[in-house]
Amino acid sequence: MEQTNLQIPVITMLPFILMLLSIAVFPLVINHFWEKNKNKLIVAAALSAPIIIYLFSAGLSEKLFETIVFDYIPFIILLGSLFAITGGIYLTGDIEAKPIVNTLFLTIGAVLASLMGTTGAAMLLIRPVIQTNKERVFKVHTILFFIAIIANCGGLLTPIGDPPLFMMYLRGAHFTWFLKLIPEWFATNLILLIVYFFVDSHYHKKESRASIVSDRSNIRPIKLHGNLNFIWLIGVVLSVAFLNEQYLPFVKTNHYFKFIREAVIVGMAALSLLFTPNLLRVSNNFTWEPIKEVAYLFIGIFITMVPCLLFLETNAKTLGVVSANQFYYYSGALSSFLDNTPTAVTFHSLAMGLGIKTGTLVAGIPEIILKAISVGAVFFGSMTYIGNGPNFMVKAVAEENNIKMPDFFSYIFKFSLIVLLPVFILIQLLFM
Repeated sequence: MEQTNLQIPVITMLPFILMLLSIAVFPLVINHFWEKNKNKLIVAAALSAPIIIYLFSAGLSEKLFETIVFDYIPFIILLGSLFAITGGIYLTGDIEAKPIVNTLFLTIGAVLASLMGTTGAAMLLIRPVIQTNKERVFKVHTILFFIAIIANCGGLLTPIGDPPLFMMYLRGAHFTWFLKLIPEWFATNLILLIVYFFVDSHYHKKESRASIVSDRSNIRPIKLHGNLNFIWLIGVVLSVAFLNEQYLPFVKTNHYFKFIREAVIVGMAALSLLFTPNLLRVSNNFTWEPIKEVAYLFIGIFITMVPCLLFLETNAKTLGVVSANQFYYYSGALSSFLDNTPTAVTFHSLAMGLGIKTGTLVAGIPEIILKAISVGAVFFGSMTYIGNGPNFMVKAVAEENNIKMPDFFSYIFKFSLIVLLPVFILIQLLFM
């Protein structure tokens, strides 16, 4: 489809902005309304309707079709399948909550986040971490670093680690390309883990003797249940890695095989649901509501962002965003307060619009810019509760267990700006 002469009215970007603002603001001001998934679907449908009408009237229905079929459907299938499979893995136990033990939990989570997704790793480990620390008085800082490391920064190394990376994978980045981000992943998580160890050591010394004695006397060994789900999880990873045009050329030429990857991924999820005892999912407090929320919100996001992507592709050269550092900070800033998945897609379209064809290209754009977008979107998603989906989920589980979490702005001013932002600036100075 020829797009070079497209004139996209700026007003058509308003529904996308309103969609993202709804996600950011409604939980804070009309939480009772927003907590119902059907209301999220109503908002998404209402904001999508004018864009659907516009795209059809402007002869751009093909772009809408491509976005829904080749972006949204693979996206929601991957997330839904990972959610179903990891929901069948249940970790129990209660060991002494020493700083080294808590740091080991976060280290394991940083690795698992790239292997099973930030949502899967966060939901697997959050309850054991809370259980381990239940006798301690000072534990809010542990949940904050948990959000930063496991729910965000750990998921940088594979397309299944964090949704923005999967969207870059769908746009042509090879599965193994993300391993080039190991230096950024290692440095960031190492720094955060070291900082956490010293912070937790400080608070551990402030604990009363009674809480320490209670912690040491209530010990239950760590035990993993639902191990069969790791086979299905490996099946998903291998499907994303190998069931694509790079390894199966016929996928590109025969449209009957376009969704072979998605079919296998759904099959892995079905096997998990079939062979996992329901009691394990009940123990995990597993319900389909979180993935319904993602599905409802993101159908609105993917539809309303179509005019924005077209606008950026046709006007990129006039917007002044050209360097890797700019892509890193701009994608990071928007990922902090919006959702990092549409942010990554938006800046990829902006980079495509620059038309740079020299140097090493990955997913159609310069490799250094793709690196900046990927790292910025993933890392800065930890700057607020709304930057990445698992953040709010971890906060909710913590509050269910009577851990008083900081409010939206306290999280930013007492944690993100003084702990995370300096680390992210250092990463830019070292690697961008």
